[in-house]
Amino acid sequence: MQLSEIYQLVEEDLTRVESQIKAVTEVDSPRLAELLSHILGGGKEIRPALTLLSGKFYHYNLDLLLPMATAVELMHTATLIHDDAIDNSTVRRGRPTINKVWGEDKAVLLGDYLFAKAGEFAAITGNLRVIMLFSQTIQIISSGELDQAFDAFNLEQTRARYLRRISSKTASLFSLATESGAILSQAPEESIKVLREYGCNLGIAFQIVDDVLDFVGTEEEMGKPVGSDLAQGTLTLPAMLLLERYPDDNPVKELFHNRDMPEGDKKKKIKQAIELVGNSSIVKQCYEAASDYCAEACHNLGLLPDNLSRQALKDIADLVISRKR
Repeated sequence: MQLSEIYQLVEEDLTRVESQIKAVTEVDSPRLAELLSHILGGGKEIRPALTLLSGKFYHYNLDLLLPMATAVELMHTATLIHDDAIDNSTVRRGRPTINKVWGEDKAVLLGDYLFAKAGEFAAITGNLRVIMLFSQTIQIISSGELDQAFDAFNLEQTRARYLRRISSKTASLFSLATESGAILSQAPEESIKVLREYGCNLGIAFQIVDDVLDFVGTEEEMGKPVGSDLAQGTLTLPAMLLLERYPDDNPVKELFHNRDMPEGDKKKKIKQAIELVGNSSIVKQCYEAASDYCAEACHNLGLLPDNLSRQALKDIADLVISRKR
């Protein structure tokens, strides 16, 4: 099953989200319009879809859910722009990054612009709880980014710290999508809790799979170079498992201990690490971990009304652990 099939329940409304995002590019400044047109669109739309689907269980008010779904996607894009600037990435979604084409300063400012625009859409809901949740999520994501920056090329990291980091950086935005959808549909507190936990666990699973794909995917599938995390000194679950399996002679350890090694040597170490992970059971272990989080995400969905949206959320969880990009 493809995401497009799962999205059928909210397909028309996702098109409305796309229209609102396109409208964001229609500004008076030609230069700003160029930057916005370069970066907006082309995503998987999973976060706005989750907002809309989570709003389908009770009172589906599109006047509130549509701006929130747009806000979530704009926030996601803003985080990607800042991520690329921080990591000095050159490719995103198969295209040159903002920082690569226009410079790091323009990327940071564009990310700030989109955070503000996302906040404007969140404010349209007029729901103070959702607006506060939106702001808190930016804080959580920023905290996760800081943790990652401080831990760059640090081998002394536990799995608990890794999970805390991806919960902040990735899962918090998934949780914002599902929890805000529940709140704006006037769901009871028990259902809000179920959908918040669904989003959080789904987001953790999504990031674990993303980290695996950084080793076993292709640049064409992912829209960015493989091995990017290692190049930036980010220790992910596959790399942690590789360190546990080969505690002494390990390319990850050599790479992290000698972060200023020549670029050619760095690429060799990354290639060795990718080959070691690909030829081991580490990938299987990571997918099992992701599958466990997806199962946890779906564990309490039975407490929600039995409708097509509930099945769609289950289908998204299944797709997360089988995706290739």
